[in-house]
Amino acid sequence: MTAGRPGHAAGPEGPDAHGTDGAFVAAVEGLADPLNDPLPGGHTSPWFRSDTVPAAEPEAPHAVQSAAQSSYEAGYAGPRELHQAPSQGPQQPQGTPNEWYDPAGYQRDWYGPQEPSARMAPADPVPSVAPAEEPAPAPVPDPPGLHAEPRTEVLARIPAETELGPAPAPGGRAERRRAAKGRGRRRPGASPQQKAAPAAAPMSRVEARRAARAAKDSPAVIASRAVGEVFISLGVLMLLFVTYQLWWTNVRADQIAGKETNRIQDEWANGDRRPGVFAPGEGFAIMHIPKLDVVAPIAEGIDKEKVLDRGMIGHYGEGKLKTAMPSDKQGNFSVAGHRNTHGEPFRYINKLNPGDPIVVETRDAYYTYEMAGILPQTSPSNISVIEPIPVGSGFTKPGRYLTLTTCTPEFTSTYRLIVWGKMVDERPRSEGKPDALVG
Repeated sequence: MTAGRPGHAAGPEGPDAHGTDGAFVAAVEGLADPLNDPLPGGHTSPWFRSDTVPAAEPEAPHAVQSAAQSSYEAGYAGPRELHQAPSQGPQQPQGTPNEWYDPAGYQRDWYGPQEPSARMAPADPVPSVAPAEEPAPAPVPDPPGLHAEPRTEVLARIPAETELGPAPAPGGRAERRRAAKGRGRRRPGASPQQKAAPAAAPMSRVEARRAARAAKDSPAVIASRAVGEVFISLGVLMLLFVTYQLWWTNVRADQIAGKETNRIQDEWANGDRRPGVFAPGEGFAIMHIPKLDVVAPIAEGIDKEKVLDRGMIGHYGEGKLKTAMPSDKQGNFSVAGHRNTHGEPFRYINKLNPGDPIVVETRDAYYTYEMAGILPQTSPSNISVIEPIPVGSGFTKPGRYLTLTTCTPEFTSTYRLIVWGKMVDERPRSEGKPDALVG
Protein backbone atom coordinates (compact mmCIF):
# COMPACT_ATOMS: atom_id res chain seq x y z
CA MET A 1 0.00 0.00 0.00
CA THR A 2 1.05 3.57 -0.59
CA ALA A 3 1.59 6.10 2.08
CA GLY A 4 -1.35 8.26 2.89
CA ARG A 5 -1.61 11.93 2.17
CA PRO A 6 -1.02 14.43 4.91
CA GLY A 7 -4.00 14.75 7.14
CA HIS A 8 -5.08 11.13 6.66
CA ALA A 9 -4.64 8.35 9.14
CA ALA A 10 -1.98 5.80 8.36
CA GLY A 11 -3.99 2.90 9.69
CA PRO A 12 -7.43 1.87 10.79
CA GLU A 13 -6.59 2.83 14.34
CA GLY A 14 -6.38 6.58 13.67
CA PRO A 15 -9.26 8.88 12.80
CA ASP A 16 -10.30 8.69 9.13
CA ALA A 17 -11.04 11.97 7.26
CA HIS A 18 -13.49 10.11 4.98
CA GLY A 19 -15.77 9.15 7.78
CA THR A 20 -16.07 6.55 10.38
CA ASP A 21 -15.30 2.95 9.86
CA GLY A 22 -17.77 1.22 7.52
CA ALA A 23 -19.14 4.45 6.03
CA PHE A 24 -17.67 3.77 2.59
CA VAL A 25 -18.96 0.20 2.49
CA ALA A 26 -22.42 1.41 3.49
CA ALA A 27 -22.38 3.97 0.75
CA VAL A 28 -21.45 1.42 -1.89
CA GLU A 29 -24.15 -0.96 -0.75
CA GLY A 30 -26.72 1.84 -1.01
CA LEU A 31 -26.08 2.30 -4.76
CA ALA A 32 -28.74 1.00 -7.18
CA ASP A 33 -26.14 -0.21 -9.65
CA PRO A 34 -22.67 -0.41 -8.16
CA LEU A 35 -21.06 -0.82 -11.65
CA ASN A 36 -22.70 2.24 -13.28
CA ASP A 37 -23.65 4.64 -10.51
CA PRO A 38 -20.85 7.05 -9.66
CA LEU A 39 -18.89 6.74 -6.54
CA PRO A 40 -18.68 9.68 -4.25
CA GLY A 41 -16.70 12.39 -6.00
CA GLY A 42 -17.21 10.89 -9.53
CA HIS A 43 -19.12 12.43 -12.43
CA THR A 44 -20.85 10.70 -15.32
CA SER A 45 -21.84 13.80 -17.32
CA PRO A 46 -19.59 14.45 -20.37
CA TRP A 47 -20.31 18.15 -20.03
CA PHE A 48 -18.89 18.49 -16.56
CA ARG A 49 -16.89 21.68 -16.18
CA SER A 50 -14.73 22.38 -13.21
CA ASP A 51 -15.26 26.12 -13.54
CA THR A 52 -19.00 25.74 -12.67
CA VAL A 53 -18.19 24.29 -9.25
CA PRO A 54 -17.70 27.08 -6.72
CA ALA A 55 -14.51 26.97 -4.76
CA ALA A 56 -14.98 25.13 -1.50
CA GLU A 57 -13.88 26.73 1.69
CA PRO A 58 -12.25 24.61 4.30
CA GLU A 59 -14.62 23.33 6.88
CA ALA A 60 -14.28 21.33 9.96
CA PRO A 61 -13.67 17.61 9.58
CA HIS A 62 -16.97 16.74 11.20
CA ALA A 63 -18.83 18.87 8.59
CA VAL A 64 -17.14 16.95 5.79
CA GLN A 65 -18.05 13.67 7.36
CA SER A 66 -21.69 14.69 7.76
CA ALA A 67 -21.90 15.89 4.16
CA ALA A 68 -20.45 12.64 2.88
CA GLN A 69 -22.90 10.65 4.94
CA SER A 70 -25.87 12.64 3.68
CA SER A 71 -24.66 12.23 0.09
CA TYR A 72 -24.37 8.50 0.41
CA GLU A 73 -27.77 8.22 2.08
CA ALA A 74 -29.55 10.29 -0.58
CA GLY A 75 -28.11 8.21 -3.43
CA TYR A 76 -26.88 10.45 -6.27
CA ALA A 77 -27.89 13.99 -5.59
CA GLY A 78 -26.01 16.98 -6.96
CA PRO A 79 -24.31 19.47 -4.67
CA ARG A 80 -26.90 22.02 -5.71
CA GLU A 81 -29.62 19.97 -4.01
CA LEU A 82 -27.46 19.29 -0.99
CA HIS A 83 -26.52 22.89 -0.34
CA GLN A 84 -29.56 24.82 -1.68
CA ALA A 85 -31.24 26.81 1.02
CA PRO A 86 -35.00 26.28 1.55
CA SER A 87 -35.61 29.97 1.15
CA GLN A 88 -34.33 29.98 -2.44
CA GLY A 89 -37.52 28.59 -3.96
CA PRO A 90 -38.43 25.17 -5.31
CA GLN A 91 -35.60 22.71 -5.37
CA GLN A 92 -34.65 20.36 -8.16
CA PRO A 93 -35.66 16.72 -7.74
CA GLN A 94 -33.09 14.67 -6.07
CA GLY A 95 -31.05 12.25 -8.20
CA THR A 96 -30.88 14.47 -11.36
CA PRO A 97 -27.35 15.45 -12.42
CA ASN A 98 -28.23 19.11 -13.10
CA GLU A 99 -25.08 20.30 -11.38
CA TRP A 100 -22.86 18.72 -14.06
CA TYR A 101 -24.93 19.75 -17.09
CA ASP A 102 -23.88 23.11 -18.58
CA PRO A 103 -26.28 24.33 -21.33
CA ALA A 104 -24.13 27.34 -22.15
CA GLY A 105 -21.00 25.19 -22.64
CA TYR A 106 -22.96 22.70 -24.77
CA GLN A 107 -24.26 25.53 -26.98
CA ARG A 108 -20.78 27.08 -27.33
CA ASP A 109 -19.03 23.79 -28.14
CA TRP A 110 -21.43 22.60 -30.83
CA TYR A 111 -22.86 25.75 -32.36
CA GLY A 112 -20.25 28.43 -31.66
CA PRO A 113 -20.71 31.87 -30.18
CA GLN A 114 -23.96 32.76 -31.95
CA GLU A 115 -27.53 33.48 -31.10
CA PRO A 116 -29.46 30.22 -30.72
CA SER A 117 -32.41 29.87 -33.09
CA ALA A 118 -35.60 28.00 -32.59
CA ARG A 119 -34.12 24.88 -34.21
CA MET A 120 -31.01 25.03 -32.04
CA ALA A 121 -32.78 25.70 -28.73
CA PRO A 122 -31.80 23.28 -25.96
CA ALA A 123 -34.30 20.50 -25.44
CA ASP A 124 -34.26 20.62 -21.64
CA PRO A 125 -33.68 24.14 -20.36
CA VAL A 126 -32.58 24.30 -16.77
CA PRO A 127 -33.83 27.15 -14.60
CA SER A 128 -30.97 29.33 -13.54
CA VAL A 129 -30.25 29.83 -9.89
CA ALA A 130 -28.18 32.70 -8.65
CA PRO A 131 -24.84 31.15 -7.68
CA ALA A 132 -24.03 34.06 -5.40
CA GLU A 133 -26.72 33.01 -2.94
CA GLU A 134 -25.58 29.39 -2.77
CA PRO A 135 -23.41 28.38 0.10
CA ALA A 136 -20.01 26.98 -0.62
CA PRO A 137 -20.31 23.23 -1.30
CA ALA A 138 -18.46 20.87 0.90
CA PRO A 139 -15.53 19.07 -0.68
CA VAL A 140 -16.30 15.55 -1.75
CA PRO A 141 -14.11 13.13 0.16
CA ASP A 142 -12.02 10.57 -1.59
CA PRO A 143 -12.80 6.88 -1.10
CA PRO A 144 -11.18 5.36 1.91
CA GLY A 145 -7.76 3.92 1.30
CA LEU A 146 -7.25 5.83 -1.97
CA HIS A 147 -5.06 8.92 -2.22
CA ALA A 148 -6.20 10.57 -5.46
CA GLU A 149 -5.01 13.88 -6.77
CA PRO A 150 -7.35 16.89 -6.75
CA ARG A 151 -9.94 16.75 -9.53
CA THR A 152 -8.87 20.07 -11.07
CA GLU A 153 -5.32 18.78 -11.59
CA VAL A 154 -6.60 15.61 -13.27
CA LEU A 155 -8.85 17.55 -15.64
CA ALA A 156 -6.02 19.92 -16.49
CA ARG A 157 -3.94 17.01 -17.76
CA ILE A 158 -6.67 15.76 -20.11
CA PRO A 159 -5.64 16.69 -23.69
CA ALA A 160 -7.91 18.83 -25.83
CA GLU A 161 -8.34 16.04 -28.36
CA THR A 162 -9.15 12.61 -26.94
CA GLU A 163 -9.53 9.30 -28.65
CA LEU A 164 -13.11 10.27 -29.48
CA GLY A 165 -11.86 12.98 -31.89
CA PRO A 166 -10.92 16.64 -31.87
CA ALA A 167 -12.96 19.22 -30.06
CA PRO A 168 -15.63 20.94 -32.14
CA ALA A 169 -14.46 24.09 -33.92
CA PRO A 170 -16.08 27.34 -32.84
CA GLY A 171 -18.63 28.88 -35.19
CA GLY A 172 -21.32 27.41 -37.43
CA ARG A 173 -21.38 24.21 -39.44
CA ALA A 174 -19.51 25.75 -42.40
CA GLU A 175 -16.62 26.77 -40.15
CA ARG A 176 -16.49 23.34 -38.54
CA ARG A 177 -16.41 21.65 -41.95
CA ARG A 178 -13.58 23.87 -43.15
CA ALA A 179 -11.69 23.16 -39.95
CA ALA A 180 -12.22 19.40 -40.40
CA LYS A 181 -10.95 19.55 -43.99
CA GLY A 182 -7.89 21.52 -43.00
CA ARG A 183 -6.76 19.05 -40.33
CA GLY A 184 -5.56 16.46 -42.86
CA ARG A 185 -3.63 18.87 -45.02
CA ARG A 186 0.08 19.14 -44.86
CA ARG A 187 1.20 22.42 -43.45
CA PRO A 188 3.78 24.35 -45.47
CA GLY A 189 7.24 24.52 -44.11
CA ALA A 190 10.51 22.72 -44.10
CA SER A 191 10.57 18.96 -43.95
CA PRO A 192 12.04 17.19 -40.93
CA GLN A 193 15.07 16.25 -43.02
CA GLN A 194 15.61 19.86 -43.99
CA LYS A 195 15.16 21.01 -40.42
CA ALA A 196 17.59 18.38 -39.23
CA ALA A 197 20.18 19.22 -41.93
CA PRO A 198 23.11 21.03 -40.35
CA ALA A 199 24.07 24.45 -41.64
CA ALA A 200 27.01 24.54 -44.05
CA ALA A 201 30.24 25.50 -42.44
CA PRO A 202 31.69 28.80 -43.68
CA MET A 203 34.48 28.42 -46.23
CA SER A 204 37.92 29.73 -45.68
CA ARG A 205 39.42 32.40 -47.90
CA VAL A 206 41.46 29.85 -49.87
CA GLU A 207 38.43 27.65 -50.44
CA ALA A 208 36.40 30.65 -51.56
CA ARG A 209 39.06 31.55 -54.12
CA ARG A 210 39.14 27.98 -55.44
CA ALA A 211 35.36 27.94 -55.77
CA ALA A 212 35.44 31.27 -57.63
CA ARG A 213 38.09 29.95 -60.04
CA ALA A 214 36.11 26.77 -60.62
CA ALA A 215 32.99 28.81 -61.42
CA LYS A 216 34.79 30.75 -64.15
CA ASP A 217 34.69 29.49 -67.76
CA SER A 218 37.74 27.76 -69.11
CA PRO A 219 39.70 29.22 -72.08
CA ALA A 220 38.29 26.50 -74.34
CA VAL A 221 34.74 27.49 -73.51
CA ILE A 222 35.51 31.15 -74.10
CA ALA A 223 37.18 30.34 -77.44
CA SER A 224 34.26 28.20 -78.57
CA ARG A 225 31.85 30.99 -77.73
CA ALA A 226 33.95 33.48 -79.69
CA VAL A 227 34.06 31.18 -82.71
CA GLY A 228 30.32 30.64 -82.48
CA GLU A 229 29.68 34.38 -82.35
CA VAL A 230 31.94 34.89 -85.38
CA PHE A 231 30.04 32.23 -87.35
CA ILE A 232 26.71 33.75 -86.37
CA SER A 233 27.91 37.18 -87.48
CA LEU A 234 29.14 35.76 -90.78
CA GLY A 235 25.82 34.00 -91.30
CA VAL A 236 23.93 37.23 -90.71
CA LEU A 237 26.23 39.09 -93.11
CA MET A 238 25.78 36.41 -95.77
CA LEU A 239 22.03 36.61 -95.40
CA LEU A 240 22.14 40.37 -95.78
CA PHE A 241 24.38 40.08 -98.83
CA VAL A 242 22.08 37.57 -100.50
CA THR A 243 19.10 39.82 -99.78
CA TYR A 244 20.97 42.75 -101.29
CA GLN A 245 21.99 40.83 -104.40
CA LEU A 246 18.69 39.14 -105.16
CA TRP A 247 16.28 41.88 -104.19
CA TRP A 248 17.75 45.29 -103.56
CA THR A 249 19.95 45.41 -106.71
CA ASN A 250 16.90 44.77 -108.86
CA VAL A 251 14.99 47.53 -107.12
CA ARG A 252 17.79 50.04 -107.63
CA ALA A 253 18.48 48.97 -111.23
CA ASP A 254 14.82 49.24 -112.19
CA GLN A 255 14.70 52.75 -110.74
CA ILE A 256 17.81 53.85 -112.66
CA ALA A 257 16.76 52.19 -115.91
CA GLY A 258 13.30 53.71 -115.67
CA LYS A 259 14.73 57.20 -115.21
CA GLU A 260 17.05 56.69 -118.19
CA THR A 261 14.19 55.53 -120.40
CA ASN A 262 12.15 58.59 -119.49
CA ARG A 263 15.12 60.85 -120.23
CA ILE A 264 15.62 59.32 -123.67
CA GLN A 265 11.94 59.64 -124.55
CA ASP A 266 11.89 63.26 -123.37
CA GLU A 267 14.84 64.09 -125.64
CA TRP A 268 13.09 62.48 -128.58
CA ALA A 269 9.93 64.38 -127.85
CA ASN A 270 11.84 67.71 -127.67
CA GLY A 271 13.48 67.06 -131.07
CA ASP A 272 17.06 67.25 -129.77
CA ARG A 273 19.44 65.98 -132.47
CA ARG A 274 22.48 63.90 -131.47
CA PRO A 275 25.34 62.59 -133.58
CA GLY A 276 25.44 58.90 -134.42
CA VAL A 277 28.38 58.35 -132.03
CA PHE A 278 27.50 58.18 -128.33
CA ALA A 279 29.67 58.46 -125.24
CA PRO A 280 30.22 55.37 -123.06
CA GLY A 281 27.31 54.91 -120.72
CA GLU A 282 25.02 57.20 -122.70
CA GLY A 283 21.62 55.81 -123.57
CA PHE A 284 20.51 56.11 -127.19
CA ALA A 285 17.80 53.44 -127.80
CA ILE A 286 15.10 51.32 -126.11
CA MET A 287 14.63 47.55 -126.50
CA HIS A 288 11.19 45.91 -126.34
CA ILE A 289 10.71 42.15 -125.93
CA PRO A 290 6.89 41.77 -125.81
CA LYS A 291 6.90 38.06 -124.93
CA LEU A 292 9.04 38.67 -121.81
CA ASP A 293 7.49 42.06 -120.99
CA VAL A 294 10.91 43.71 -121.13
CA VAL A 295 11.42 47.44 -121.76
CA ALA A 296 15.02 48.50 -121.11
CA PRO A 297 17.27 51.32 -122.31
CA ILE A 298 20.28 50.59 -124.48
CA ALA A 299 23.52 52.43 -123.64
CA GLU A 300 26.89 52.61 -125.33
CA GLY A 301 29.49 50.15 -124.05
CA ILE A 302 29.36 47.03 -121.86
CA ASP A 303 30.96 48.50 -118.76
CA LYS A 304 29.68 46.64 -115.73
CA GLU A 305 29.41 49.52 -113.31
CA LYS A 306 28.33 52.28 -115.70
CA VAL A 307 25.93 50.27 -117.84
CA LEU A 308 25.10 46.67 -116.92
CA ASP A 309 24.78 47.11 -113.13
CA ARG A 310 22.47 50.05 -113.71
CA GLY A 311 19.86 47.80 -115.31
CA MET A 312 20.63 48.88 -118.88
CA ILE A 313 21.55 46.84 -121.95
CA GLY A 314 25.11 47.50 -123.27
CA HIS A 315 26.09 47.79 -126.95
CA TYR A 316 29.37 46.28 -128.14
CA GLY A 317 30.75 49.49 -129.68
CA GLU A 318 34.36 49.80 -128.56
CA GLY A 319 37.66 48.40 -129.83
CA LYS A 320 37.77 44.95 -131.34
CA LEU A 321 34.27 44.23 -130.05
CA LYS A 322 32.67 47.07 -131.96
CA THR A 323 29.54 46.02 -133.84
CA ALA A 324 27.07 47.70 -136.19
CA MET A 325 24.17 49.99 -135.26
CA PRO A 326 20.53 49.17 -136.09
CA SER A 327 20.47 51.93 -138.71
CA ASP A 328 23.39 50.40 -140.62
CA LYS A 329 22.39 48.76 -143.91
CA GLN A 330 24.50 45.71 -143.06
CA GLY A 331 26.06 44.25 -139.94
CA ASN A 332 25.37 42.55 -136.57
CA PHE A 333 23.88 44.73 -133.80
CA SER A 334 25.21 42.93 -130.68
CA VAL A 335 24.27 43.74 -127.08
CA ALA A 336 24.78 42.29 -123.57
CA GLY A 337 22.72 42.28 -120.37
CA HIS A 338 22.48 40.69 -116.92
CA ARG A 339 20.54 37.47 -116.54
CA ASN A 340 20.34 37.68 -112.74
CA THR A 341 20.34 40.65 -110.35
CA HIS A 342 20.75 44.33 -111.28
CA GLY A 343 17.52 44.50 -113.20
CA GLU A 344 18.14 41.15 -115.02
CA PRO A 345 16.66 42.23 -118.42
CA PHE A 346 17.90 39.04 -120.16
CA ARG A 347 16.90 36.50 -117.48
CA TYR A 348 14.35 34.62 -119.60
CA ILE A 349 15.72 35.04 -123.12
CA ASN A 350 16.26 31.29 -123.23
CA LYS A 351 12.43 30.96 -123.44
CA LEU A 352 12.25 32.81 -126.79
CA ASN A 353 11.18 30.75 -129.75
CA PRO A 354 11.92 31.29 -133.46
CA GLY A 355 9.68 34.03 -134.85
CA ASP A 356 9.22 35.91 -131.51
CA PRO A 357 9.60 39.68 -132.19
CA ILE A 358 12.31 41.87 -130.66
CA VAL A 359 11.94 45.63 -131.34
CA VAL A 360 14.71 48.24 -131.06
CA GLU A 361 13.33 51.79 -130.79
CA THR A 362 15.56 54.73 -131.75
CA ARG A 363 15.04 58.47 -132.21
CA ASP A 364 14.15 58.00 -135.90
CA ALA A 365 12.62 54.53 -136.37
CA TYR A 366 11.47 51.17 -135.01
CA TYR A 367 13.58 48.15 -136.00
CA THR A 368 11.84 44.77 -135.69
CA TYR A 369 13.81 41.52 -135.45
CA GLU A 370 12.54 37.94 -135.29
CA MET A 371 14.28 35.36 -133.11
CA ALA A 372 16.14 32.95 -135.44
CA GLY A 373 18.40 30.75 -133.32
CA ILE A 374 19.94 30.09 -129.88
CA LEU A 375 23.26 28.82 -128.56
CA PRO A 376 22.63 27.50 -125.04
CA GLN A 377 26.26 27.61 -123.90
CA THR A 378 29.60 28.85 -125.11
CA SER A 379 32.88 30.19 -123.73
CA PRO A 380 33.07 33.85 -122.70
CA SER A 381 36.10 34.22 -125.02
CA ASN A 382 34.13 33.15 -128.11
CA ILE A 383 33.76 36.49 -129.87
CA SER A 384 32.83 34.91 -133.17
CA VAL A 385 29.20 34.96 -132.13
CA ILE A 386 29.14 38.76 -132.58
CA GLU A 387 30.87 38.90 -135.97
CA PRO A 388 29.02 40.49 -138.94
CA ILE A 389 28.01 36.96 -139.98
CA PRO A 390 27.83 35.26 -136.55
CA VAL A 391 29.34 31.79 -136.34
CA GLY A 392 26.85 29.11 -135.28
CA SER A 393 23.77 31.22 -136.05
CA GLY A 394 23.00 29.55 -139.37
CA PHE A 395 23.41 32.76 -141.31
CA THR A 396 25.56 32.32 -144.40
CA LYS A 397 25.61 35.74 -146.01
CA PRO A 398 25.78 39.34 -144.82
CA GLY A 399 22.60 40.91 -143.52
CA ARG A 400 21.09 42.97 -140.69
CA TYR A 401 21.33 40.78 -137.65
CA LEU A 402 20.78 41.03 -133.85
CA THR A 403 22.79 39.19 -131.17
CA LEU A 404 21.80 38.98 -127.46
CA THR A 405 24.46 37.71 -124.99
CA THR A 406 24.16 36.93 -121.27
CA CYS A 407 25.69 34.73 -118.56
CA THR A 408 24.73 31.11 -117.93
CA PRO A 409 23.92 29.09 -115.80
CA GLU A 410 21.87 31.41 -113.68
CA PHE A 411 23.65 33.21 -110.83
CA THR A 412 27.02 32.40 -112.41
CA SER A 413 29.25 33.80 -115.15
CA THR A 414 30.95 30.61 -116.25
CA TYR A 415 29.49 30.49 -119.78
CA ARG A 416 27.53 32.62 -122.20
CA LEU A 417 24.03 32.16 -123.63
CA ILE A 418 23.54 33.49 -127.19
CA VAL A 419 20.27 34.38 -128.98
CA TRP A 420 20.24 35.56 -132.62
CA GLY A 421 17.66 37.51 -134.55
CA LYS A 422 17.16 38.79 -138.11
CA MET A 423 15.67 42.16 -139.04
CA VAL A 424 12.28 41.84 -140.73
CA ASP A 425 10.91 45.42 -140.54
CA GLU A 426 12.15 49.02 -140.34
CA ARG A 427 9.43 51.56 -139.54
CA PRO A 428 9.93 55.32 -139.17
CA ARG A 429 8.54 56.86 -136.03
CA SER A 430 6.30 59.10 -138.08
CA GLU A 431 4.36 56.02 -139.21
CA GLY A 432 3.62 54.93 -135.67
CA LYS A 433 4.47 51.84 -133.69
CA PRO A 434 4.94 48.45 -135.38
CA ASP A 435 2.37 45.70 -135.05
CA ALA A 436 4.55 43.84 -132.50
CA LEU A 437 4.12 46.75 -130.01
CA VAL A 438 0.52 47.58 -130.85
CA GLY A 439 -0.83 44.08 -130.44
